[in-house]
Amino acid sequence: MEEQKKPMTYCDVVLTMEENNVHKIYHNSAYGFPIESDNELFGRLILEINQAGLSWTTILNKQENFRNAYHKFDIQTIANYGEMDFQRLMADAGIIRNRLKINAAIENAKKIVELQEEFGSFKNWLYHHHPLTKAEWVKIFRKTFRFTGGEIVNEFLMSTGFLPGAHSEDCPVYPDFVASKPAFLQKN
Repeated sequence: MEEQKKPMTYCDVVLTMEENNVHKIYHNSAYGFPIESDNELFGRLILEINQAGLSWTTILNKQENFRNAYHKFDIQTIANYGEMDFQRLMADAGIIRNRLKINAAIENAKKIVELQEEFGSFKNWLYHHHPLTKAEWVKIFRKTFRFTGGEIVNEFLMSTGFLPGAHSEDCPVYPDFVASKPAFLQKN
């Protein structure tokens, strides 16, 4: 009987990469680690939405362009974007110029402002709903935000520590990853 090989994980793949590879940097310092700032959480959501249909490498290579184009992911500023800002983003070759994705960023910023008023922060809104299954999270995100399908929600929540799976236990980053999480997220 032939022994089945364990499928390659993101952790396995990045081990073979050079230190300055965008995936290795992201994996070792950001993927799965908690994000304290609402603006940075929102920025991760923008990146995940823009990845839909594209490679994550493309998004990682453009992440600073996104940060600059979207005013350092400042939620309040983006919530107040008008037609000129929309057209500016549509003309920016440094980001993904997709009408639906740009509109989603603007409308989602407006929604997050509402959530901040109700819960004190976007992070608190996420904490308020934790823990949920992936399916439950997807249902809430689809009801609350635009352009948030199952894979986008899964990757956003895994990449911010709310769903398990970012790092395998044999990953060299795993101990730092676990230590970085608030106690109530430790099981993820």
